Amino acid sequence: MRPSGCLSFPGGPSPFSVLFPSESCVLVPNTHHLGDSQCVSGASLRRLQGPPWACFQDGLTLLHCAAQKGHVHVLAFMMEDLEDVALDQADKLGRTAFHQAAEHGQLDALDFLVGSGCDHSVKDKEGNTALHLAARQGHLAVLQRLVDIRLDLEEQNAEGLTALHAAAERIHPDCVQLLLRAGSSVNALTQKKQSCLHYAALGGSEVMARALIHAGGCTNVADRQGASPLHLAVRHNFPVLVQLLIDSGSDLDATDHRQQTPLHLAAEHAWQDIAEMLLVAGVNLNLRDKQGKTALAVAARSNHVSLVDMIIKADRFYRWEKDRLSCRDPSDPCGKSLTFKQDHQQETQQLRSVLWQLASRYLRPHEWKKLAYCWEFTEAHVLAIEQQWTGTKSYREHGHRMLLIWLHGVVTAGENPSKELFEGLVAIGRRDLAESIRKKANDDPSAPRRCTAM
Repeated sequence: MRPSGCLSFPGGPSPFSVLFPSESCVLVPNTHHLGDSQCVSGASLRRLQGPPWACFQDGLTLLHCAAQKGHVHVLAFMMEDLEDVALDQADKLGRTAFHQAAEHGQLDALDFLVGSGCDHSVKDKEGNTALHLAARQGHLAVLQRLVDIRLDLEEQNAEGLTALHAAAERIHPDCVQLLLRAGSSVNALTQKKQSCLHYAALGGSEVMARALIHAGGCTNVADRQGASPLHLAVRHNFPVLVQLLIDSGSDLDATDHRQQTPLHLAAEHAWQDIAEMLLVAGVNLNLRDKQGKTALAVAARSNHVSLVDMIIKADRFYRWEKDRLSCRDPSDPCGKSLTFKQDHQQETQQLRSVLWQLASRYLRPHEWKKLAYCWEFTEAHVLAIEQQWTGTKSYREHGHRMLLIWLHGVVTAGENPSKELFEGLVAIGRRDLAESIRKKANDDPSAPRRCTAM
């Protein structure tokens, strides 16, 4: 039997040692021992601690700590047996016991405080409601209860974040979906003009981004730095999310405050997979950043050789597509397999070997440039190729890269590579090479003669 007015903890440690195990609260002296139980009376609590609303480190009261740890029995004891309990007393962060229960996922404590008549709408010093704190920490059950008691879903904190922003920022897809179902505004903006989709892009969460887009999230909102969610997904190298944003209708040519498109960012960081996605989707390669550079120039400046070649292939393909019938019709197999990456196909292996021999053994310096201009490479293309590797023998590597880029275009267009190469060599005055190359290419039965993108 425990004395009237005492709180008993059979076989356990001191009740306030349970309450205050961390440095955030001051430990109180041991209480009276009664057999296997420990108890403390209201009188001894007052004697040891002062008033029940007395503050410890960080302004926490007994009520805060009990709510934080989920000790409903302690909360009940304080509310029933003690006088003048300040239910909405705030700590140094402006948080009440209700905030503490929400932030730490203590559903039973939260319910008790609600039943005791606490203020639901109170904000801390950063403008956070209990809804913000529960969403930020991913406490789904608590969040559901707060939604049920009709806390304002659109309440913004000092930085302009709603509870939905808070859940998205910390990558809690289940909380995001709960708040969306409850009616949270999917396109609300923070003080930095960031939407929830910006936070999904920053965190690389495809699941969360998909839910936001499905709920009507706008993919083309620019934040204060001019960055769209696509910019952020590219910058942080999240290919799956990039593809989702492309498929959802994002503006691929949007520019940020540096006038960089997503492709500029991919070129700057050498993200080949992402660059491929953007190039296949179709982008404007003529856009320039604040330094006056196109994405091709950015890749060339950074010596990203593979990216340089990919962008040139894409530019040539766009020009071919504009002047001729589109090869990317959904019913056309060529469009479905379009790629601008390096060719490793078995069917072009022999021809690629011939082109390597041509560039490394037979073409004279500057002849690769003559061929390039004959095949309608632009000055920018040639300069970008030349920017990597310099020296007396570098023309061989430059010529080889140019020939492989050319081969991509010829095969993609469904033309005969042997015929095109023959005509090109004749045009620059090398009929001798033309005859020799044609013979070698014709000896290969697997030479590509159909529309197969490299």
